[in-house]
Amino acid sequence: MTKARENYREDVAGRANVEDTPELLAYYSDLERLDAGALWTVANKIEPWQPKSSSVPVLWRYQDLRTHVLRSVDLVTPEKAGRRVIYLNNPGRQDVAAAVGWLYSGLQVMHPGEVASAHRHSASALRFIMEGSGAYTVVDGHKMTLNANDFVLTPNGTWHEHGVEENGRPCIWQDGLDIPLVNALEANFYEVHPDLRQAVGYAVDDMTKTWGNPGLTPGGGAWDKGYSPLFKYEWGRTYEALKRYADATEGSPYDGVLMEYINPVNSGPVMQTIGASMQMLRPGEKTKAHRHTGSYLYQVAKGKGYSIIGGKRFDWQERDIFCVPSWAWHEHANLSETDDACLFCFNDLPVMRSLGLYREEALADNGGHQPQD
Repeated sequence: MTKARENYREDVAGRANVEDTPELLAYYSDLERLDAGALWTVANKIEPWQPKSSSVPVLWRYQDLRTHVLRSVDLVTPEKAGRRVIYLNNPGRQDVAAAVGWLYSGLQVMHPGEVASAHRHSASALRFIMEGSGAYTVVDGHKMTLNANDFVLTPNGTWHEHGVEENGRPCIWQDGLDIPLVNALEANFYEVHPDLRQAVGYAVDDMTKTWGNPGLTPGGGAWDKGYSPLFKYEWGRTYEALKRYADATEGSPYDGVLMEYINPVNSGPVMQTIGASMQMLRPGEKTKAHRHTGSYLYQVAKGKGYSIIGGKRFDWQERDIFCVPSWAWHEHANLSETDDACLFCFNDLPVMRSLGLYREEALADNGGHQPQD
């Protein structure tokens, strides 16, 4: 304990710098017996000069994981597992099963004819389809058909279930949730549907047909939920929007051509605790480095390239996943000179913004590029 306190002494005016004495050590012991402590023994640790993430940058290669994801089909059933998922476990966040920061991620697999039981929870969730055909999700009675690179929401408190049609092919998608955050707030609830299934009460893909029309909202349409009614964001429309935007902008020096998925009702984030974006790196494009508060998890939707995160290079290709911890320098590069690359990202940016904690900084040295290890 003494060593831990010594590690957080700083010889800087305004910072805790109290040397241990026999009298103080006895005093600390007295406080411990009362489940209390002296702030100056931990102040420099709990109030760092800048964010210190316990997460580390990680690249999860899809081809390395895919075999193991598919193998789980022979080992457990959806009925026994609840959800057949291989989750991504950041070495610095294993205590909370997080992929980065307070965000969870996993790869779920389902075979044709399989259906996972309907349930709901306090955590907000999303799915990004990686491969297969015939997948669908039902959210509060709204059924959505899913294809590769489609992005679908299952917001907090909504009944939802997933399946693959009998005539489909094995499907794998990424699950993204704020489970670690909701658990940290000690606010998580989980409930299984009493019938294990929910009835489909609307036309298939009705929410996309109603809310997914650029620049238009349904006449007399009312939506008072805190999340987007556009439960599914289709890849084809997203990619076309990126290409159109790329023709009209130079893009960001740090993110290339980036567009955020929004709630069409209020132009806010898709969910209250999770935001998402898709960005395009044009042929040969290399961005400059910046850093910001908040945790980011990327999936490669298209192309091949690399990212430098905290001074370390990570080479990625389609379907790979990588993370950027809070306040870590990062920059991206497209290795193709003839084709674009696209990165899907989900993050906790809505939390950072709503709490007034978002902060961003550009790298000023070395032409805006990090030295590499």
